Amino acid sequence: MKRRTWLLTGAGALGALVVGWGAMPPRSRLGDAHTLPAVDGQVALNGWIKITSDGTVLLAMNRSEMGQGVHTALSQLVAEELDVPLHSVRLAEAGFDAIYGNIATFLGNVPFGPRDHGRAVFKFSNWITAKVGRELGLNLTGGSSSTADAWDTLRLAAATARAQLLGAAALKHKLPVDELTVKAGTIHHASGALSHYGELAAQAALTPPGEVRIKDRKQWTQIGRALPRNDLAAKLNGSARFGLDVRQHGQVFAAIRHCPMLGGGLGPANVDAIRARPGVLRVVALGPVAGSTAAYAVVARTTWHAREAARALDVAWQDPPNGRLDSRAILASLEAEARRAHAAGEGFAFLKQGDVPAALAGAATRLEAVYSAPHLAHTTMEPMNCTAQVLDGHVTVWAPTQVPGFARDVAARVAGVPPENVTVHVTYLGGGFGRRLDVDFVGQAVRIALEMAGLPVQLVWSREEDMAHDFYRPAEVAVMQGGLDGAGQPVALAVTNAADAIVPRWSERVMPGLAPTLDILNRNNFPDGRAPAALFRRGDAPDKTASEGLFELAYAIPNARIAHQATHSGVPVGMWRGVGHSHHAFFMEGFIDELAHAAKADPVAFRMKLLEGLPRHQAVLKRAAEAAGWGQPLPAGVARGVAVHESFGSVVAQVIEVARQDGKPRARRVVCAIDCGTVVNPGIVVRQMESCIVFGLTAALWGRIDIVGGEVQQKNFPDHPLLTLAQCPVIETHLVPSEGPPTGVGEPGLPPVAPALANAWFSLTGERRRRLPLAA
Repeated sequence: MKRRTWLLTGAGALGALVVGWGAMPPRSRLGDAHTLPAVDGQVALNGWIKITSDGTVLLAMNRSEMGQGVHTALSQLVAEELDVPLHSVRLAEAGFDAIYGNIATFLGNVPFGPRDHGRAVFKFSNWITAKVGRELGLNLTGGSSSTADAWDTLRLAAATARAQLLGAAALKHKLPVDELTVKAGTIHHASGALSHYGELAAQAALTPPGEVRIKDRKQWTQIGRALPRNDLAAKLNGSARFGLDVRQHGQVFAAIRHCPMLGGGLGPANVDAIRARPGVLRVVALGPVAGSTAAYAVVARTTWHAREAARALDVAWQDPPNGRLDSRAILASLEAEARRAHAAGEGFAFLKQGDVPAALAGAATRLEAVYSAPHLAHTTMEPMNCTAQVLDGHVTVWAPTQVPGFARDVAARVAGVPPENVTVHVTYLGGGFGRRLDVDFVGQAVRIALEMAGLPVQLVWSREEDMAHDFYRPAEVAVMQGGLDGAGQPVALAVTNAADAIVPRWSERVMPGLAPTLDILNRNNFPDGRAPAALFRRGDAPDKTASEGLFELAYAIPNARIAHQATHSGVPVGMWRGVGHSHHAFFMEGFIDELAHAAKADPVAFRMKLLEGLPRHQAVLKRAAEAAGWGQPLPAGVARGVAVHESFGSVVAQVIEVARQDGKPRARRVVCAIDCGTVVNPGIVVRQMESCIVFGLTAALWGRIDIVGGEVQQKNFPDHPLLTLAQCPVIETHLVPSEGPPTGVGEPGLPPVAPALANAWFSLTGERRRRLPLAA
């Protein structure tokens, strides 16, 4: 408390400075013409918008496109405010200025629940977090935050540019600005069309914007419409450039063989014999880079020569210093640790309200269950790859990355050059799902390029290497305990989950230089752990992602304690689509269903009562239940299950119809309802819900990574099945109207899938499955 008092009350000049800084709003993210370099006659009006001579609008794109449609959605915001067709907005690479950082992902990691939103501490934390995020300017695509982050910034940037263009037209044509309007990229007057944007851009850059007005939603003509994606044509005709498509003059190719044991090391290898193979140029030994396992890379004239040579490597691999890992032993240890911590009241309690022991002791009915989830791989369709060139003290990187700034940093560290000597070109991503928030493959490519005398090198992991050397979703076990009163209402809930914390491991390997600074900020400003910098704490707890989806308790249960017991298994862990929500929804919604069954209550009605005071949650649950025909008869051998969950600011409810096939669950129909705030492009939202459901069903039914003797056993898709088209259920998506700002879309459809499926299976068979995967 002394540290908090020192900072908030101030001690001398430094304390006054901190208080003054905290009182000011976050700095503008508009930028200026110098932020966005102009070439070939382009004119920059601010840090986001450039205009070409023919009137085309160029948008500085600071987010990675990995199939989620973000390039289209953000372009729509700009097209709306500038009154141009969507196809008239083209994309330019954003640089590394702090205005391109992602503030929304910081805000999404402030550890509060839906019932905290009116509290002063919540508002204060959001205020400070936004300021810290603005100053750090960390550019990443993740946390389903891209549209939320751009919502105010891009509309303001485009509206400001529009005001400048109107002002320039007023000067040029000697007309009052309030008599002018814009339409389809042209300034209009009652007398007719005057000038298009390209003719006015140079003057507009010198014209103060005056009063800037963002359009009222009643004036929208593009936001809210399912406009075709702006990357559709390129992906259909093959001109879209993914990381694997990069080709540079003189380019050579590299294949990689990691030590098969996670965390293992290099030993002697038949390097001379490999170098003598046709087409082979070099064999490079790679130590651990940004969290990777040590490896050998073979560089050759073609990908085929490199891969065949890498397969022929005969290496005496070294065991990991801390021994070989085993996933069964890890799960058993996690369960023991969760049970021990739960009984002892240990672990970091993200939520603590009421008197849980007393409420449980006095409950008419008590339930206890253990839920678990295994490690999971990302399995992106495009495996890890990066093309790098080191020439004359400068590094150029072409990479499918979610974190271009961190990619630049690791390239600079590996090459031993200043960050400003690194250029990063972000390609399309053939899937991300959080895997490309890591930069190990970028560091490896740059290290190999250092050996190649200026030649560009494309490193491509095989599918086997990609699956066996991932940063996996952590395995986890949770002890769930609840109590009901005589009327069947929940009076207590106690949850203790044991798992490796993701963010500390991620920050150590991705931004080692920044983590200590963030740790100091966290410890000094917010000793209780509720801090913007808690996201980056270097210790094992608290890590918000390790408990998210559990502690943000939407249900009105008066006595609750939800805690995370941090572990460190040694398995490399990372962000996986939905992060903590992806398995915590399974734990929470499965156990809530158990409480409803014990109370002899309808699962939907039981939830609706507990969600009183949260109209968004209730509206979404009601919409999904009605659309699915909840309570209406089903064919014999079919049952329904329900789940509702909030993640990344959005609330999603799903009802799944399940049948038995070969003794295992088979999803026949999924009805999904979502409140994601204002919908920018409804077509994209629907496609993302379908993507989440298919991805979530694959994980819920079969997803697992087994580690035996330190080696991952799943090597390719025959070992790691995906949901096929024939197995895909009918999917219906319903968008619940909202006038709130946009919230997440790329991940929130995934968390309810597993619990709704498991709850349907229980309704069908009476068998409660508490361990993922469900079809194992």
